[in-house]
Amino acid sequence: MFHLIVSSLDSFVSAVQTLLYVDVVQPLLFKFNWMDYDEDTYDQLYWVIVGVLTIVATYAVLRPLEALMPVEKWKDRKAVRVDVLYTFIMKLGFFNLFFFFAFRPIFDNFQAWLRFKNISNIDLDNLWPGVTSQPWVTFVIYLVVLDFAGYWYHRWEHRFGVWWELHAVHHSQRQMSLWCDDRNHMLDNVIQAAFFAAIALAIGVPPAQFVVLTALTNFAQSIQHANAKLNYGWLLERLIVSPTFHRRHHAVGYGHEGTKYGCNFGVLFPWWDMLFKTASWNRAVEPTGIRQQYEGESYGEGFWSQHWLAFVRIARRLSPKKGASAA
Repeated sequence: MFHLIVSSLDSFVSAVQTLLYVDVVQPLLFKFNWMDYDEDTYDQLYWVIVGVLTIVATYAVLRPLEALMPVEKWKDRKAVRVDVLYTFIMKLGFFNLFFFFAFRPIFDNFQAWLRFKNISNIDLDNLWPGVTSQPWVTFVIYLVVLDFAGYWYHRWEHRFGVWWELHAVHHSQRQMSLWCDDRNHMLDNVIQAAFFAAIALAIGVPPAQFVVLTALTNFAQSIQHANAKLNYGWLLERLIVSPTFHRRHHAVGYGHEGTKYGCNFGVLFPWWDMLFKTASWNRAVEPTGIRQQYEGESYGEGFWSQHWLAFVRIARRLSPKKGASAA
C-alpha cells in the first residue's frame, strides 16, 4: 500500500514535470542558449513541483485553523510577511537537491573503496531480511534515523555561540505562524542541507524517498509552528512533536536563548527529548522570541537585515574584547 501511494504520487509529479518542461522550460532554455543546463533543470523541476504542492497543502490546511482558533491574536501580520519569502526559498528544494546530488559521486566512490577493502556498506534494507526490505519499513527507518540526527543538529545550533547567532534568525520571530518554520539564515540552511544529504546518502536513502521524507518533514514542522490551538492529547503529544510542545522551545527564557540550556529540540518526535531529558511539557502560552529583543536589540525586520545582523553578532562574539562576555 505504501509503495503504491508513493509510486502514484511520483507518477503524478513526473507527469506534471514532463508537461511543464516540454511546454515551458525547455523552450526558454533554447531561446536563451542555456541547453547545457537541460538535464539539471529537468531534475530540479521535480523538486520545485513537490515544493509548490507542499506550500499549497500547508496553507490550505493550516491557514483556516489559524483564523478559527489562534493561539495569539495580532493587530497585524506584518512581521509574518518576510517568512513567506523564506518559505518559498526553502520549500522549492534548491539546497537539498544540490547537496544530495553533489555528494552522491563522493559516496559512490567511498562505497566502491569499502568494497575494495572488503568492508560491508551500510545496508539498512537487510537488517532484518523479509521485514526491513519492505519499502514502508525502510521509509520509517530512514525517517527515524534522520530525525535522530535532526535532534542533535538542533541542539548543536543552540550549543555553539557562532552557530546560535545564525539560528537566532529563526527564533527572532515573535509572531509564530505556519510560515515560520523556514525562517532560517541562508548559511545555516546550506550547512543543514549538506548535513542531512550526507546522512541520507550514507544510509542509502533513494532519491524518490528523500524527496518524500523532505516534504513530510517540512509539512510536519509547519504544523508545529502554526498559530493554532491544536490539542494532541497526552499520548499523541509524546509520539509526535505538537505545536504546544514546540512553542515551549520558542518561549522566551525557557527553550533557548544562547548556549547554556534549552528544551524541546525534537524535530518530528519528542522521544529524543524524553531520552536525553530535555523535554518540557508545560502548556502555558509564553511570549516567543529572544530576550534581547524585548530589551531593545534589533534582530532585523527584513530578509537582508536579519542576515546582516547575524554576522554582526558573530563578529561581536569573535571580538577579542567582547568574545568572553558574549559566550
